[in-house]
Amino acid sequence: MEYPWVSVSGFGAIIKSTQKHLIIQKKTRTEQYPIGEVANLLVVGGHTIQSSTISQLARNGTYISFFDPDGTPTGTIRPFADADQKDLFHEQQAAPRQRFAIAIAQASIKSRLFAIERIQESQNVHLFYEGEFDVLQKSLEELEYLIKLDEIRRLHKLVSDMYYEIMARSLPSDLGFRRRTIKPQVDPVNAMLSFGYAMLYGNCSIAVIGARLNPDMGMLYAGKGGLVQDLIDPLKAGMIDPIVFQMAGKSLIASDYELTKDRCMLSDAVITALMKSFYSTVTTEKVNEQVNNFSKSLKNYGDLKILY
Repeated sequence: MEYPWVSVSGFGAIIKSTQKHLIIQKKTRTEQYPIGEVANLLVVGGHTIQSSTISQLARNGTYISFFDPDGTPTGTIRPFADADQKDLFHEQQAAPRQRFAIAIAQASIKSRLFAIERIQESQNVHLFYEGEFDVLQKSLEELEYLIKLDEIRRLHKLVSDMYYEIMARSLPSDLGFRRRTIKPQVDPVNAMLSFGYAMLYGNCSIAVIGARLNPDMGMLYAGKGGLVQDLIDPLKAGMIDPIVFQMAGKSLIASDYELTKDRCMLSDAVITALMKSFYSTVTTEKVNEQVNNFSKSLKNYGDLKILY
């Protein structure tokens, strides 16, 4: 069995290895994975990892991605890149950012409109307040005519914020989820979303680096990991959000999470259930296709096909 990723979340796990196995010890539980079959190790939170394990994973071609406890990506250890990587970096830098950013933002809006529609149909509810649907549709149409990156990013953020506020209306109010917060996570829904997005980010990082692209040179998103954020943004509403909102709305109970003074900690049972679901929804093939489409559009300056 091949593992597209193995995730270690929370705090206090010990990550080590033998010649054949990756070993994760957390409290009283020990997990083992054939070390040659782990494509990406996601380390979320604070854990101890042996330097010999890092070296062995790198030799086997495994990527190790690190994240803050709330799922914010901090860095990736990867095998050495090919010698011609700088050439593709140059093509990426020379690409028309505005055109790429518009295509990504349009796909993101469409994916979120579909997600709201699915929730309304499955729950037989109406989530839009008066005028909100028209605002989202008009934003989608306006994107085509925007010129400046700042304008595109501002409109994309407006729609993203509206999306989470609309989706929050489908959940019990006692969960405390009102909108998307990045840091700190103070409610279980945001904690679950961050966990899912971290897994999607790690999976996409493999493809981005494997395609010899610069993960920090985004089009819509700026800063560290910008390109990875670009490529996963349209996929979140289909791969991650349905699992989180369904679990939060139907089966989440108080014992599934712990609220501390400054953050929300998910239980091991919830994390295990999320991982099991994400293994089926975060499809490596679709993520790889997203990255390949982007890479091809850089080389031939063709239209960018964004999946959502």
